Amino acid sequence: MTVVLPLVLVSLSVPLVLGVGRWRPAWAGLVGVGGAAVSLAAFARGVAEGPARLDVPWIPTWNARLTLALDGLSVLYGGLVLGVGLLVLLYARVYMPHYLEEQKRPRDEEPRLHAWILVFMAAMLVLVMARDALLLVVALDVTTVASYFLIGYDRERVASRSAALLALVVTGSTSVVLLVGVVLLGVTYGTFDLERLVDLATRVGPGPRLGWALGCVAVGALGKSAQVPFHFWLPRAMAAPTPVSAYLHSAAMVAAGVFVLQRFFPLLALEPRVLQALAGVGLVSMVMGSVFSLGSRRLKRVLAYSTIAQYGYVLVMVGLSGDGAPFYVLAHGLCKAALFLTVGAVTEATGKDSLTDLGGLGRSQPWLAATSGVAAAGLAGLPLTVGFFKDELFFHALAAHGPFWAGAGLLGAALTLGYTGRLWVRLFLGEPRGVGPRASAGLVLPIGVLAGLTLVGGVWLAPLSRLATAAGGQMRGHAVEVSLGYHLDTRVENLLALGAWTLGGLLVLTRRRWEEGLVPVLHTAGNWGAERLYGAVLSRADAVSDALRNLEVRDLRDRVAAVLIPAGLLGLLALGLAPTSGPLFIPGEVGWDDLPLLMGLAIAAGAAVAALGARNHLHLVMLLSCVGFSLAAVFSFAAAPDVAFTAVLVETTFTLLFVALLSRLPRESRVRAQTEAQRPRGRDWLYAAVAGGSAMAMTWNALSHLSEERVMTRHIALSQSAHARSVVSAILADFRGLDTVVETSVVVVVLLGVMHLLSGERAE
Repeated sequence: MTVVLPLVLVSLSVPLVLGVGRWRPAWAGLVGVGGAAVSLAAFARGVAEGPARLDVPWIPTWNARLTLALDGLSVLYGGLVLGVGLLVLLYARVYMPHYLEEQKRPRDEEPRLHAWILVFMAAMLVLVMARDALLLVVALDVTTVASYFLIGYDRERVASRSAALLALVVTGSTSVVLLVGVVLLGVTYGTFDLERLVDLATRVGPGPRLGWALGCVAVGALGKSAQVPFHFWLPRAMAAPTPVSAYLHSAAMVAAGVFVLQRFFPLLALEPRVLQALAGVGLVSMVMGSVFSLGSRRLKRVLAYSTIAQYGYVLVMVGLSGDGAPFYVLAHGLCKAALFLTVGAVTEATGKDSLTDLGGLGRSQPWLAATSGVAAAGLAGLPLTVGFFKDELFFHALAAHGPFWAGAGLLGAALTLGYTGRLWVRLFLGEPRGVGPRASAGLVLPIGVLAGLTLVGGVWLAPLSRLATAAGGQMRGHAVEVSLGYHLDTRVENLLALGAWTLGGLLVLTRRRWEEGLVPVLHTAGNWGAERLYGAVLSRADAVSDALRNLEVRDLRDRVAAVLIPAGLLGLLALGLAPTSGPLFIPGEVGWDDLPLLMGLAIAAGAAVAALGARNHLHLVMLLSCVGFSLAAVFSFAAAPDVAFTAVLVETTFTLLFVALLSRLPRESRVRAQTEAQRPRGRDWLYAAVAGGSAMAMTWNALSHLSEERVMTRHIALSQSAHARSVVSAILADFRGLDTVVETSVVVVVLLGVMHLLSGERAE
């Protein structure tokens, strides 16, 4: 109960927010804050009680289990997710009413945002506590879906919809790659339990399959953390409201990717090439994100590119086996969330979101300037803030790998101070520009709390050291010591920090000399790269889709052929590629006992041929019903009365529906369709040959290789595993459950359309 209680409380908050929001939209934010607060309290109590674990069977046939645990990593990330989430919801409660009012939108749209943030929070809790790789992937995919609705919250805006779609395509497709890697691990080692995976992989040792599987895991994590070359979705995602950006892109969504890498680190350590590749990608992301952040003018884009850079630092630390990688995520999340909330408050107060329109806000927004100044100092790694120790651990990890990495760390930290200082100095110092009313206390309070935590983390080191040690040890798979402290000596970490502050300070002081030249260069560079490739692929796919659609919708026969031809070709392809130990087709024996069966089939075939020459639609429906009823008779001769009875019911229902539907169609339409259907076309013979030949070949092949032992015995055994009372129920509801859902949905949609036609006026 210790493990699941915070999760249950967050999950229950979602319907509560929606229910209260439907009744009193203004109260939805308060309910969301309350739900997050009690969840955080339950989580803190669980942490105080010590390590806990929940382990119940999930999918026994796959050896997958619902395993959740509180350990060093889950405590650090869970606290970050719930703590920052609570402050973001507190901020959103004040921010969203003004946001909706400015856009002249009703207040009842507000509960939707609170509910999706809570959904995202619950999914993140499952993710960080999951000790089963398959459960971890499921939780990650839920965050992908929730982020789609959060980024696309302003669904009437094209920019929001396209940004949400872009994020969904990039993070969703890379999640599929991650799933492939996890399934490959499960198939290779026979389990999805992370501890057993590490144990078995360590015994067996590295190999090609492990390398491919971990490569897929790394790709999935890179997409989620917005690292090169999957980084371009993050700046576009800034179209979301500020509370969404502050939560997803500082402490939650992007953190999920690096969390996956840290959770899989004991496995990644068996494949040094994957770790080296991660370090290289992190270095490129670090430099690219920093340079683009230096040249951006939109407030949230400055922070978006800095997030890409900062998670590049984390990736470098993971690639170089730095014990402090989890702590870096915690420190960055606190500072970056405060800065996102700050730019949201500035935009809310002034109505402007560009550095070119703002400046000198320190006098009109003193509390905002002070609290955001602390957060900026933390992100830049200045002393007396928690950020100082993230940089110390960063330098320690890089310096251990030689001068190149030490120099890269120095450059990265200097750039961090450069873009963070540029943002804060241009907003709050200098000549006043774009000055507006003072931001409300409700917006400044969460930023103040985050700034206070940033300062407390800079002086109260013992608890942070224990937290960082536990998380680092969990990541590495063995005990480590992460000790935070100030050391007034000439150790390499201190020298690198002094160098970074000096270079970063020079960047801020000389910004007027390089800013104007950098902006057009970055604008040109932004027109190339992965985002341009994504746009080109999307454009080509759209053109192909339009061409296929135009080909398909010319008339009814082409629409039917668009389904039958691909299905027929795929069937023939499968028949040609499937491994077989004997002949594909075996002629069967025909005796007098088969005579009723042959008569039924002959009637069905005769009705089908006669349907080709039907003079009107009523004759056509009657002939087609003859096909169905004769097949029902065949089922009854084949000792399958239940199937025959079902076929009679279905055939009767659809015959009546067809007749009723055709009676509602305009006469001109029926005549035109009849004329078109009887006009001979050469390609129809090709369509019929491919579809009919494929159906006949597959049926003949299946009947030639029927094996009662292989099919029936296996189905009966699996039906018992599925806890089904009959084989048919197990097949429909379990083995092909998704097919059944889709088929049922199609039938329901069709019936709704038919009901609409039958209940309405005659179509014109």
